[in-house]
Amino acid sequence: MPKSSKYTAKVADERGHIHYTDEENAVWADLYKAQEDNVQTYMAKEYLDGLARLELPKDKVPSCADLSERLMDLTGWSVQPVPALIGFKTFFSMLSERVFPAASFIRSREDFDYIEEPDIFHEIFGHTPLLSDKRFAAFSQSIGEAGTKASDKDYAWLIRLYWFSIEFGLSRQNGVIKALGSGLASSPTELVYSVTSDIPDRDDFDIMTILRTPYRIDMHQMGYFVLDDPEILFSLAERDLLKDVHEAQKLGLLPNKFPEKIVAAE
Repeated sequence: MPKSSKYTAKVADERGHIHYTDEENAVWADLYKAQEDNVQTYMAKEYLDGLARLELPKDKVPSCADLSERLMDLTGWSVQPVPALIGFKTFFSMLSERVFPAASFIRSREDFDYIEEPDIFHEIFGHTPLLSDKRFAAFSQSIGEAGTKASDKDYAWLIRLYWFSIEFGLSRQNGVIKALGSGLASSPTELVYSVTSDIPDRDDFDIMTILRTPYRIDMHQMGYFVLDDPEILFSLAERDLLKDVHEAQKLGLLPNKFPEKIVAAE
């Protein structure tokens, strides 16, 4: 996650609603239009089922308050607008309480195709479909619970499991690789790249490898992990994830696959 943001958080009113300008709603509508066909082609069934359940508006930014009512009925989760950037401690704590922190701003036209930090389109279009699935919602909560027990030095290791599954995970369905992660669903360029490009590696899902794999927030990934069965992911909720983190720390990071020296989350 970047250490600073050029965006300013928008503040909800007393009812929990946020006013977005006509231009901001137009950006949402154009992003939705840009992704609508692609997600149907490239995203995994679990995401598409969730998107259908939520029936998000296509022409304006959804209200977090209204969406929370829907999610509460489905999985007991809510969506809470937060400042553009929050720390790992706050992030994990909110997940543990089944509250998803949503950056309240929407990207500019300049950042339309790819944005380093999460915006409201990423948070809602990307994340909430999986949060409407009880199994993925429970896994996200388990990550949060582990994070509340973690030390500062553990955060950057634990977040890799979230990054390479909920954010940028892939899934093999009927022999075909599909995108599963929220960061892919909300990116007009990386969604197609993650599934079709010859550039990135696509390795089998393995928790120890994932915890030791560097990632970047400012460019498309050079490697992804593929779930053959979502139950592999859900079973991790029963593990002592901090024990896994500490084992990964002993083994150390794997070689960096990126072309530059600066690596995120070391």
